Amino acid sequence: MNDLWQYLARTSKPIVLYGMGDGADKILAVLARFGIEAADFFASDGFVRGQFFHGKRVLSYSEILQKYDDFIVLLSFASSRPEVIRQILAIDRERELYAPDVPVFGGGLFDSRFYAEHKSQLQSVSSRLADERSKEVLEQVIEYKLTGRLAPLFLSECDEEETYRILRPLQYRVIYDLGAYTGDTAKTMLARCPNLDALYALEPDRRNFKKLCAFAEEHKKVRPIQAAAWDESTTLVFDHQGNRNANVTQPDNTGGGQSCHAVSVDELAKSMQVDFIKYDVEGSEKEALAGSQKTIERDRPDLLVSLYHRVEDLFALPLQIAEMKQDYRFYIRRLPYIPAWDLNLYCVSEK
Repeated sequence: MNDLWQYLARTSKPIVLYGMGDGADKILAVLARFGIEAADFFASDGFVRGQFFHGKRVLSYSEILQKYDDFIVLLSFASSRPEVIRQILAIDRERELYAPDVPVFGGGLFDSRFYAEHKSQLQSVSSRLADERSKEVLEQVIEYKLTGRLAPLFLSECDEEETYRILRPLQYRVIYDLGAYTGDTAKTMLARCPNLDALYALEPDRRNFKKLCAFAEEHKKVRPIQAAAWDESTTLVFDHQGNRNANVTQPDNTGGGQSCHAVSVDELAKSMQVDFIKYDVEGSEKEALAGSQKTIERDRPDLLVSLYHRVEDLFALPLQIAEMKQDYRFYIRRLPYIPAWDLNLYCVSEK
């Protein structure tokens, strides 16, 4: 299958990026690998204030329309806000628009070569999925990742209520929320889990943790822990961005970031029964799962695992859990977002 990058390398149309920042930088780096140049950058008309990005003045969409008769738009930011998505769709109806898939963390690229190299692993994941909808979502997400088109992305969506029909919140007494942010998941679980005794919320970012503690003051079942989820107790480097995309890395000698404590679920939960674990740890899901293996084998808790941070997550994380040889039913669902974020694996035990 041809992919978006191959198509862009052949086109004679000007390519303009919609948006600035980290997402645009990542897309520009991939374009450079394929010898493709971006002609311009633009923002929504209300957000243009004379900014420059990579040496070019950021134009408004109106200015782009005046400058070019025909062009290709590459969306270079992420959003789940309905009003922003409506604006993106309005441009998509007028012009040729793509939302390139670039990993949130790490290297690699989900292009046709990557797909061919890992097709058997993706097929192995598909064969393990418990329902046809999960298989459809997997296929639609793969199609989106290769083509950058919005249509398969929208087809892969579901609402939050559908995900809770897969999970069993009435049975959850002890929950581990890995990547708790400021308490958004905790708030939902408090409302949906009437039999909850305790929710242990791990969050390494100091600013997020401060807000999480304020939330826990009002909700005593929430037990905040300032730590990153990892495969052992150690010290890691953390970038402390204060947002959802702050992440941890192995210690290095570059002097970047700040140190933070990391701990495994197995260490924290060695004397308690765990019913549900959520993994949304910004690219550290592999390590966090490894640090939960004893707990998973002992208690068989239901799991929610993010599958969108690294290019290999779509197959590597489900197969990592499958290797634990627990009696899980696997489901894949994706909540509304552009690009293919909020893509999650739901593992429900047969217990």
